[in-house]
Amino acid sequence: MPESDLALLETAAREAGEIARGFWRDDPKVWDKGGDDPVSEADFAVDTHLNERLLAARPDYGWVSEEAEDNTERLAAKRVFIIDPIDGTRSFVAGEQTWAHSLAIVEDGTPIAACVYLPVRDKMYLAAPGQGATLNGAPLRASANAVLDGATILSPKVSFQHAFWKDGPPQVDRHFRPSLAYRMALVGEGRFDAMITLRPAWEWDIAAGALIAAEAGAKVTDRHGGALRFNSPARQTQGVLAANGALHQALCDRLA
Repeated sequence: MPESDLALLETAAREAGEIARGFWRDDPKVWDKGGDDPVSEADFAVDTHLNERLLAARPDYGWVSEEAEDNTERLAAKRVFIIDPIDGTRSFVAGEQTWAHSLAIVEDGTPIAACVYLPVRDKMYLAAPGQGATLNGAPLRASANAVLDGATILSPKVSFQHAFWKDGPPQVDRHFRPSLAYRMALVGEGRFDAMITLRPAWEWDIAAGALIAAEAGAKVTDRHGGALRFNSPARQTQGVLAANGALHQALCDRLA
C-alpha cells in the first residue's frame, strides 16, 4: 500500500535534513540572488533531492520551489508540491539552528499535507486537514490569548511601522525567527500568540506553516483577512496573519 502524502513529506524532510547538515557549519558556497537574498549550495542540493524523491513518488503532482524555475504546467495540476528547501538560509549560513525545511502538498489551492522540520533541533511539525497538528507526535494547540496589548507576536520590525496601523502600532511583545515557516509552526505550538507579515509572502515560505497553524486552532489569512490560496500564478500572497480567532480579529481591526 503506498505511503500517505503526509508520511511521504515526513520521510523526505528527514532525508533533506541529513543532506543539509552535511553543509551546515562547513563553510558552504553562498551566492546573492539580489537584494541581499542569499542562497547556498545546500539549498540547491536539498532542492534537487526533494524534486527527485517527491516527483518519483507522485509524478502527476505539480512543483513549486524557491530554488526552481517556475513551470506554468503546475497551474493545471490538481495537486502540487510547494517546497522551500531551506527556509532561513541566512540563519543556515550563519551557523544558527533556526532554519527549516518547509514541505506542503496543495490540492486545488488548499494545503492537504504539511511538514516543517528543523533538523538541528529535531523538531518535526506535521498536519493534515481534520487530523490536527503535531510536534514530534504530540498534539498542538494555539494560544487562547485574546488580548492584543502585551500579546507575544512574531514579526519583522517593518510590520510595526506607524503607517501600517490605525492610531499607531499596538503595544505588543515582538519577537522574530528567521524562518517564516517556523514562525507559523510556533503559533500552532502556542509558544507565541500570533505572527504577522505585511509584505507579500512567497507561497513556499507559508504553505506548510499555514496548515499547521490552522489545524492547531489558529485563524490564518492574508493581511486583509482574506483566505489564502496557493499555486497561484504569482506564487505570492498579500502577507500573512495567524492567531486565534479573537486575537486575529483584534489585529485586523487595528491594521490600516
